[in-house]
Amino acid sequence: MRPITVRGTPLAGGTLPAVCVPLVGRTRDALLREATDAASLGPDLLEWRVDHFTAIVDIDAVVATARDIKAAAPGLPLLYTRRAQHEGGQATALHDDQLVPLYAAVCERGGVDLVDTEASGDPAQVAAICEAAHAAGCTLVLSFHDFQRTPALGELLERYRDSYRLGADVAKVAVMPQGTGDVLTLLQATWMASEELPIPVAGMAMGALGAVSRVCGGEFGSALTFAAGRAASAPGQLPLGPLRAALAVLHGSVLRR
Repeated sequence: MRPITVRGTPLAGGTLPAVCVPLVGRTRDALLREATDAASLGPDLLEWRVDHFTAIVDIDAVVATARDIKAAAPGLPLLYTRRAQHEGGQATALHDDQLVPLYAAVCERGGVDLVDTEASGDPAQVAAICEAAHAAGCTLVLSFHDFQRTPALGELLERYRDSYRLGADVAKVAVMPQGTGDVLTLLQATWMASEELPIPVAGMAMGALGAVSRVCGGEFGSALTFAAGRAASAPGQLPLGPLRAALAVLHGSVLRR
């Protein structure tokens, strides 16, 4: 079980999972208020979901806002994510040929520490984002999301493996369970991937049924979980305070074993 490392330092002191709060403001001012509020709650890192940002096509505005978010939450690593619409992101005016230049600019000039893109994206774009992230010393998260179902165990394992083969520093899978058995499938796939792959993995089941995976995922090798700040970025995210309390109880129980 491996923690996520950012610029040589393990998140959350190496404890699994690190807790991330997403920022979904549509304007710079809204994002800075959100970042300040989220930082005061004590997460391990923040995620900027730039697909919510109205000025996403303006590279200079995105870079400047990334820097401002970092300044509003000093000491907290920042994960930059443009989530594609087909994997749960917002519709944007960003064209395909603008995606790589945007990521490259944010990696080079925006001061972000991690970036996330979909492993299922255009292979050339994924490779270019990987190169830009690593050239800037950023941790690359390659992710897969299914908001309709939970694929079978073997398919989930292949999703983790695909991310590793494509150059990910972290492989992430998020799925929608249709029953409690699907949550077990997600947790089993995460545990098996964490045992097999030489990189950290993150796995979570979404929605009300999957909320338990956001608490106990670390026990199955998930290096990352997400908690809601002002707003959630995916269904089933718990508020940060209750999630921290649940993790404290769970970790205390594990230590007493």
